[in-house]
Amino acid sequence: MKYRHRVLGVLSIFAVITYVDRICISVGGKDIQKDLGLTSAQWGWVLGAFIVAYATFEIPSGVMGDRIGPRKVLTRIVIWWSVFTSLTGLVRGFADLVITRFLFGVGEAGAYPNASTTISRWFPKTERARAQGVIWMASKLGGALSPLLVIPIQQKYGWRTSFFVFGVFGVAWALLWYRWFRDVPKEKRGVSAAEVAEIGEAPSHRHRGLPWWVILRRPNLWWIMLGYHAHCWPAFFYLTWLFTFLEGGRGFSKSDLLQLSWVPFIFGALANVLGGIASDYLVQRIGIKWGRRTVGLVGHGLSAVFIAAVLFTQDKGMTIFFLALGYAGSDFALPAAWAVCLDVGGEFSGAVTGAMNTAGQIGSFLATVLFGYLVESYGSYDLPMIPIVVMAIISMLGWFKIDPTEPLVIEHPGLTQPSVAAATIRSRQV
Repeated sequence: MKYRHRVLGVLSIFAVITYVDRICISVGGKDIQKDLGLTSAQWGWVLGAFIVAYATFEIPSGVMGDRIGPRKVLTRIVIWWSVFTSLTGLVRGFADLVITRFLFGVGEAGAYPNASTTISRWFPKTERARAQGVIWMASKLGGALSPLLVIPIQQKYGWRTSFFVFGVFGVAWALLWYRWFRDVPKEKRGVSAAEVAEIGEAPSHRHRGLPWWVILRRPNLWWIMLGYHAHCWPAFFYLTWLFTFLEGGRGFSKSDLLQLSWVPFIFGALANVLGGIASDYLVQRIGIKWGRRTVGLVGHGLSAVFIAAVLFTQDKGMTIFFLALGYAGSDFALPAAWAVCLDVGGEFSGAVTGAMNTAGQIGSFLATVLFGYLVESYGSYDLPMIPIVVMAIISMLGWFKIDPTEPLVIEHPGLTQPSVAAATIRSRQV
């Protein structure tokens, strides 16, 4: 086995833990609301508090990874979020819960930008979408495991115990990561010279700042951010409101959740792998521009269709089926979105993915809080799904403007215009 695949394996465990810890609160949503006496609107703010913090600190944590390396930064991130996962089990009311979830979000911010920085340094360009696909597949497996792990614990010991338990796993991973991982392949004992050559020159990790005044003038960055902002409306529904929607909107019991609620995450996991493979394959066949775009267009188009179909059925089985296909469509596009940030970000991949994900989490926050207010105001779980469908369509259309061949930062002083850089890269693609 090539050493970079071991790195990918360890990152995959990280992704599983991330989503188990993140979705734990969503799985127990109804019980927590009842125990603490929270309204649907208050619950939306509880879920949204994490997202606000996550979005606010995403770029700083991504920049930090570019500067000092993902080895140290991911260690700090995972230990921090694990501590506040456990502390969630101690809250006594609405204010306590909002503050704890906000601090949980502060800690987890930068997790996936730093995972992307790792991929940019350990994988050649033609394997990066597949590597991203594996990471996101693992995260969705974590989502699938969450109800299977959390519900039995919560039913037997109460919802608080589940948070105490899952906080421990992250700390163990962080200690392993810091001891074993190195920021670039040539620094890691056991990586052969042949594999280092195969990976190619890793993006520089010089300690220089990202020239924001340059990249903020690039329309490409804004299209990437808009597309991901819209993507996160449907994506975060599955992480925050899915289980409450199934219980309150489709009459699922706890037994029904155990039997069926994991299915969308399995579909999402498989779609992530397929999306990564498809994107890298198409890049080699038709070039990087449409190799990435095609996957984004197809994925979000299918997501919009199948999430819309949920509005036309009350059947539990068909609801899960359509939700699963909607999640699969969204996740099919996910590896291409994160690979684009590596394509255009170069040595600043962590900062660029942080910027993209910040825009995405603004969408996540708006979707999460709006969902709660719409449920409380209109008593309907279907009405809040309409803006989610609209945003899936917008995300699809955004892919017509995203261009992976246009770098955001030009390394050579003589190349100052995006069009010149794009021409250079296109010539290499031919």
